[in-house]
Amino acid sequence: GFYRNIILNNPRKRNALSLSMLQSLREDLLHDVKSKDLRVIIISGTSQLQVLEQPLLKLRGLTDHFLLCMQVMTLIQKLPVPVIAKVNGLATAAGCQLVASCDIAVASEKSQFATPGVNIGLFCSTPAVALGRSLPRKVALEMLFTGEPLSAQEALMHGLVSKVVPEDKLEEETMKISHKICKSSKSILALGKATFYRQMTQDLDTAYKMTTQVMVDNLTLRDGQEGIEAFIQKRKPVWSH
Repeated sequence: GFYRNIILNNPRKRNALSLSMLQSLREDLLHDVKSKDLRVIIISGTSQLQVLEQPLLKLRGLTDHFLLCMQVMTLIQKLPVPVIAKVNGLATAAGCQLVASCDIAVASEKSQFATPGVNIGLFCSTPAVALGRSLPRKVALEMLFTGEPLSAQEALMHGLVSKVVPEDKLEEETMKISHKICKSSKSILALGKATFYRQMTQDLDTAYKMTTQVMVDNLTLRDGQEGIEAFIQKRKPVWSH
């Protein structure tokens, strides 16, 4: 299997998640996503939602912008492959929302995460949806009420990112995770990811009933049977001698 690298690259606008960048990100995420060889998507580049750059933007345009942003964020969790955020710098507002929406996030030590909208009179209510589902409530609300950034280590401690590494190790660490994922079956990854997000919204009993059935279904998949078979062959029990 292979990985796809999506780089948010518009340094002139500090990688603002503009309408055109969001459209392009959606296209890149969906491009050939059903390919049986695609195993993982990596999104890199820090991002900002800079609404103030377009003060004359009509209300209708702003609604479209937020709707598209919402579609992209929810799309990430609906994709059949894991999506990794690779962060090296300041991720604010929609950029912070993007990191919170990814399945895995690896950040460099210099990275920071903020929702500064409150300071310009536009509360970050949509980023708060992703933040409130990734962070403890009081940490998310402090970020939202003050606009102050979390350091990379604080983001790690509170669960916004999965790993923090020195800047010169960021690429290596991200690729290590990616290569590990690439060894797995696409159908198993897709089933596992969809099931994980489904059970997160359920109560404990419902979640266990649903996931038990999924594990039974998993065993009926050819990749599941082959994987278990190979595992048993490789790891013969000691009492078989």
